[in-house]
Amino acid sequence: MANRIRGEISAQLDGRAWTLVLTLGALAELEEAFSCSSLSELLSRFSAGNLSARDMIRLLGAGLRGAGHDVSDDQLAMMKAPGGAAGFAAITADLLSATFGDPQESGDPMDETDGQAA
Repeated sequence: MANRIRGEISAQLDGRAWTLVLTLGALAELEEAFSCSSLSELLSRFSAGNLSARDMIRLLGAGLRGAGHDVSDDQLAMMKAPGGAAGFAAITADLLSATFGDPQESGDPMDETDGQAA
C-alpha cells in the first residue's frame, strides 16, 4: 500500500496496482534525462504544464523504478491505464503532487529558508 507521506502513490497499469515514488535517485535520473542542472529547474519544467507523452513515460518510469519495480521506459510505454492518455496524465499529476506538493496551495513547494519541500 502506498504511503503518501513518503511521496508514494498507487496507480493501475495493465490491470495491476503499482506503487510509484520519486526517490532522490529517481529525481537524479530525471534531472539527467531532461538535462536539468538542479531540482528547481526540474520542478520548473514540470510546472510549465507542457508535458509530452515521452515526458510522462520518463516520469512514471522513474517513479516505478523508485518504488523498486524493474520496469523500463519501453515496457511502460506499452502499458495501458484506465482512461487512456487522460489516465496517464492523471497518474503523472498525482505523482508530481505527492512529490512536490500542490503548487496551487502554497505557491512555491520549495521553502526558500531551508530548501526542504513544504
